[in-house]
Amino acid sequence: MKDKFIVVTNNPLVLNELGAGHNTVYREISYEEILKEIRDLIHKGHKLLSHPLSGSVKPKETPYKSVLISSECGKLDVYSLKLIEQAIEACDKFEDKSSKFSKQVWEDFQLVDFELIKGAIASTAYI
Repeated sequence: MKDKFIVVTNNPLVLNELGAGHNTVYREISYEEILKEIRDLIHKGHKLLSHPLSGSVKPKETPYKSVLISSECGKLDVYSLKLIEQAIEACDKFEDKSSKFSKQVWEDFQLVDFELIKGAIASTAYI
């Protein structure tokens, strides 16, 4: 069965764990840049299937973000566009702290993001 979604991520753990089994777009870019990449895909007609600010970690406090979008394109979904634009604006309110973290903390952030996206994927069974 073809996935109803695409995983868009900058998290190497998500790519390693989910990349072979799911349609995955991986980019080695910042948190804010991954949100902008998702915004560009929304402009092409994809819809958000998971919230771009899911979890309790503030934007730019973690370097990683994974989001589900629809695999099919349609007309521009204004609600998805509004949500992603708000997420990008939220990034501007926070200082990028990722350079202050040790390798272990970076790995912890990868795991947190991975667990969040696994939960989102599990919820697609109900879509």
